Amino acid sequence: MENTKHWVSIWGNAASISDNKPERYTKNMTLRYPIYVPFSGESIRLTFDNFNGTEDVKISKVSVLYKGEFYPVFYDGEREMTIPTEGKIVTDALDIKVEAEDTLEVSFYFADFAQMRASVVVTGPLSQGFYSDGDQTETVELDSATTRATQQFYFLTNVSLLTEKENRAIVCFGDSITAQAWPDYLKLRCKEEGFNHTAVVRRAVSGSRILREYDCNIYECYGVSGMKRYPHDVPTDGADTVIILHGINDIIHPVGVEENEFRPWSDLPTVEDMIEGFKKYVKLARELGYKVYAGTLLPMAEWRTDAPIRQELRHAYNEFLRTTDLVDGIIDFDKEMQDLENPDRLIAEYDSGDHLHPGAVGHKKMAMLVPKELLK
Repeated sequence: MENTKHWVSIWGNAASISDNKPERYTKNMTLRYPIYVPFSGESIRLTFDNFNGTEDVKISKVSVLYKGEFYPVFYDGEREMTIPTEGKIVTDALDIKVEAEDTLEVSFYFADFAQMRASVVVTGPLSQGFYSDGDQTETVELDSATTRATQQFYFLTNVSLLTEKENRAIVCFGDSITAQAWPDYLKLRCKEEGFNHTAVVRRAVSGSRILREYDCNIYECYGVSGMKRYPHDVPTDGADTVIILHGINDIIHPVGVEENEFRPWSDLPTVEDMIEGFKKYVKLARELGYKVYAGTLLPMAEWRTDAPIRQELRHAYNEFLRTTDLVDGIIDFDKEMQDLENPDRLIAEYDSGDHLHPGAVGHKKMAMLVPKELLK
């Protein structure tokens, strides 16, 4: 009999590095993450990733809460599971039927000291987790006195669902702009407009660059370079398309060692450097059988490191994206979100206030700019 089901990622994050702070270890703590389910399925598996970890991490228990009932999660038949240094694990399949537009919650508990190095910060209406004292893997309502909300997502980088063949995922790959809300608004748009066979999976790290990475405590949370991240983050169960919005940090970060010893001018790429990096992204996507949509880099006038040389580089890179035949389509965020009186500046209502990152209205606009053809 022909297999009519396949595994599709319904939620995901990049594997990055936590900010290096004194509280880099935890003990006797539960993390809980609500996961929106875009379409129905009959089995779940979870990926826990320690890609940038320097120690093995032991998770004492994992559970899934769905419709008021807890389901234990196993790895190789055991409740306790260890994520190896720089490695990842995929749990045993959990046979549980879930319905479209529901929410399930993944909880995992650290009984012993664990290095909290592998995480990413993301925001948006569907992106909030919780951490709570003690073992709460079978507690329906977390105690508000011992629980706090967090936008820091540790270790859990993928939730996949065994589902019908027509269901699929698209991957949003990028930096802080994509780590913010527009992928969540794109999920909500799919729900509202009836694109009910498409999941949106975010793979984004604030501060990340295509070509460079930082080797210092203060900035290592900006993650590994896109050249290393992309092959690790982009292969995704059931995905057939990647949206790439990446490169602005390559342009805005270098300031010279006189101002910041970790941001030399030698880090500033040429447009040819950036194009070469983008071509490598496309090559891997094609090897995976994915379509590729490129997002142009957003306006950034009045950002704190704005300068003519940076604008020139941004324009040159965007022009390449608009004219290349390497991709299946362009999402021209730059054109659609620029102030007509000053095209290098975001429209005020789209601006978060820092003149680089969109606010909520801007993120909603970005979600609406994704072509319908990509969501069907």
